[in-house]
Amino acid sequence: MIDIREADPTSDALRPVIEAHFAHSETAGPAESNHTMDASGLAGPGIRFWAMFDAEQAIGCGALKALPDGTAEVKSVHVVVAARGRGLARAMMAHLSDVARSEGMQALVLETGAAHLPDYDAARKLYEALGYSYCGPIFGYSEDPNSAFMRLALEPRA
Repeated sequence: MIDIREADPTSDALRPVIEAHFAHSETAGPAESNHTMDASGLAGPGIRFWAMFDAEQAIGCGALKALPDGTAEVKSVHVVVAARGRGLARAMMAHLSDVARSEGMQALVLETGAAHLPDYDAARKLYEALGYSYCGPIFGYSEDPNSAFMRLALEPRA
């Protein structure tokens, strides 16, 4: 049974997931364009972090960073290699959008690797399938040829 719950990204149980996410980001593109947060950053103010568990084994994560423009930035969505192919990243993204919508956020925004960085192909494909559209730099970022910025408007639930 998959369980998504708010968690402490600095906990020992989540160390392998956070380290795997950070390692992927370090090799997927140039260092100057890497915006991946480490565990202490993910535990910082204004950020909410969730972990995904399968029978108490941490297998994934995701976070939201509240932005002053009424949006929330999706951060650090990652599923460990052994658990991929089961729709778990899609489940985490749905969880994050449900939380943001319930908290009155106008949209979800994110930064990911640009089209010439193949290690981000699966992420971009998922975001596109979820209805995200490409946009200019989001709050806190500058134009970067190695970054793709995306946005999903959140409609209130009826």
